[in-house]
Amino acid sequence: MNKITIAIDGFSSTGKSTIAKELAKKLAYSYVDSGAMYRAVALYAIQHKLIDDNVLNTEKLIESLTHIKVAFQYNNSLKASEIYLNDVNVNTEIRSMIVSNAVSIVASVPEVRKQLVALQQQMGAKKGIVMDGRDIGTVVFPNAELKLFVTADPLVRAKRRFIELQATQPSITMEEVAENLSHRDLMDSTRTHSPLKQAEDAMVLDNTNLDRAQQFELAMQWAMERIN
Repeated sequence: MNKITIAIDGFSSTGKSTIAKELAKKLAYSYVDSGAMYRAVALYAIQHKLIDDNVLNTEKLIESLTHIKVAFQYNNSLKASEIYLNDVNVNTEIRSMIVSNAVSIVASVPEVRKQLVALQQQMGAKKGIVMDGRDIGTVVFPNAELKLFVTADPLVRAKRRFIELQATQPSITMEEVAENLSHRDLMDSTRTHSPLKQAEDAMVLDNTNLDRAQQFELAMQWAMERIN
């Protein structure tokens, strides 16, 4: 079967990762969560006190990039890849609200994006990959055979994220989640370097009123059209 590259972009909590993982599993493709890579760098910045009251010491972070190693390792028991920061599994830690609040600031640094984009392009050199993020179809894989731009109503997104976080952060409030998503939307879409935007040739998948099966069926249909 002909292998293609599938690039999935969209705002936070639109279900990009869910669609990407299911497509990768069905097609036996590699799956890469590019957002996890930026979260890992944000976690490094937090751990090394490079962020204070949402102000990033950009110069120090850039100087530290040669010491930041981000990689994925497959976990056989979970049947999924997990992200490692300098050889330490941080798959759970990067999903905390403190990292969520910092990731857009870190991701707006051009030098960070340049380093991670190069790594992402290396991962997808042989195709047969599904990658989701903010600039996959516009910057990382501008020639991807299938580009999806996933969107959903902001309130629906906030509710989804709130339910997801409650399991590990029971003290989280709906207001905190909604505010965080709104802030990240603004940061992601207005940053100077590689802002989040819909690629001209992307297929728009609005899943506000779609369940998981319905959105996967639509995405899979588009994928098979490109493969065949």
